[in-house]
Amino acid sequence: MLRKTDSTIRIGLVGGGSFCKEFMEKTFSYGKKYTDGARIVAVADPDTESPGVAFARGLGLITVSDYQELYNSKHDINLIIVLSTDEEIFDDILHTKPGHIRLLSNKVFRLLWETVAMQEQELREHTDELVTILDGIQDSIVVITPEKEIVEVNQAFLKQMGYTRDEVIGRTCHQVFQNVMYPCEPGDIVCPLNEVVRNKGPNQQILTRIDHNGERRFIELSIFPIWEKDGKILRFIEISRDITDRKKEEEEITRRLEQMVEERTLQLKETHEKLLHQDKMASLGKLSASVVHEINNPIAGILNLLMLLKRIIEEGPVNEDEIQQFKQYLNLMETETRRIGRIVSNLLAFSRQSGMRVKHVDINRIIEKTLFLNSNLLKINGIKVEKDLDRDLPDIMGSEDQLQQVFMNLVSNAAEAMESSEEGILRVETEHSLKNNSIVARVTDTGVSISKENRAALFEPFFTTKKKGKGVGLGLSVVYGIIEEHKGSINVESEVGRGTTFVVELPLDQQGIKNEKRN
Repeated sequence: MLRKTDSTIRIGLVGGGSFCKEFMEKTFSYGKKYTDGARIVAVADPDTESPGVAFARGLGLITVSDYQELYNSKHDINLIIVLSTDEEIFDDILHTKPGHIRLLSNKVFRLLWETVAMQEQELREHTDELVTILDGIQDSIVVITPEKEIVEVNQAFLKQMGYTRDEVIGRTCHQVFQNVMYPCEPGDIVCPLNEVVRNKGPNQQILTRIDHNGERRFIELSIFPIWEKDGKILRFIEISRDITDRKKEEEEITRRLEQMVEERTLQLKETHEKLLHQDKMASLGKLSASVVHEINNPIAGILNLLMLLKRIIEEGPVNEDEIQQFKQYLNLMETETRRIGRIVSNLLAFSRQSGMRVKHVDINRIIEKTLFLNSNLLKINGIKVEKDLDRDLPDIMGSEDQLQQVFMNLVSNAAEAMESSEEGILRVETEHSLKNNSIVARVTDTGVSISKENRAALFEPFFTTKKKGKGVGLGLSVVYGIIEEHKGSINVESEVGRGTTFVVELPLDQQGIKNEKRN
């Protein structure tokens, strides 16, 4: 029986020929990692100088001339493998061995051994195929250990960096990539291996490396970790390509563009000065009014978030969850601050008919973000928000910044319309109209309604029903221009005593919506 203190199977081999030596060589070459559950401890053969016995003796194993000595309890043998082809030996062991010792015949063991050998041969062939494939890939591939030692590369890498295989294998990545003997320090370079460990996932970046000739190369790379079962990293796989030529071309193009921009700026400056001289006061007045109105929405959102942060701080100590919220609020404030600059360009684009940058846009996400930015304002005014957003709403092609500007205007206008209401309700709905193959968004408030005569001029520039100082009538005109640019439509439904609904419809058909360069 097995010892209670040791679950390792202790194996004795009978027959010390060349096959025994081959078996032990391969077994012990894999080391303890792959042989921890079973261990060869003894070899028996009448010929004390046979290859297997001699090899076992060199390893410090038990060697005996009579296989029945393996029965001795002091050796604690659990399994005897008969490597001898003499069937009488097998029969004798079968009838004489103690009951707790298991027995494996030569035929069965050789069948298993040959099966393993066949699988080993197939593995070698697959390995050779894999090496051939890797060498055929144009991207550079490098295999690196957690100790940052390079253990495998393909031909593309050697060609790219100008090294031979012997100059790379066994050296550290910082020796090969940066030509330094010490690991990369923080600040010198962002080590992609450290980033993989820190983020527990792949890392992509562009960095510089020094090739065999000491020249700096720009490398675009991706690092992928290979994990062991215990959660540790076994290897790093780096896939990279040399983009030095592309970077040089980009730098040259950038230089030329900067020169052209500088020349064009001088021309525009002269033209601008002439225009300012001709119509300075009129242009300044209209532009100032429009900018003040259009940046009011993002500024209001930032102010609301600042008030919310201040209130949370005043309520008492800040916990970890609130710190995470603070970071989210700060990111939103940064985004909205940057958006103020873009709003100015959008206002000018309304009159100049300049283009827009389009991409896939999630209308529901824009609405959620808009409501979040205005949540404190709505709460202060006692306005309840009701949402009915279609979860299966498809994305559309459009300008995310401009479409957010649309909903910021509609939400802020609705909030202002309900300022005098005791219990205002803001309802926002979205749906996918299969009939028109479009997305429909409705923003409804229970505030002051819009008269029929005012509805006709509602989207005209500088028309407003607000009190003096509340607005200059540019918000809805800009909204109308943005929706029109997206090939959509906007309509208003208003009924005395029941509030107002703005209906925005945006087509899913991409025809006619282009990603144009700004003039």
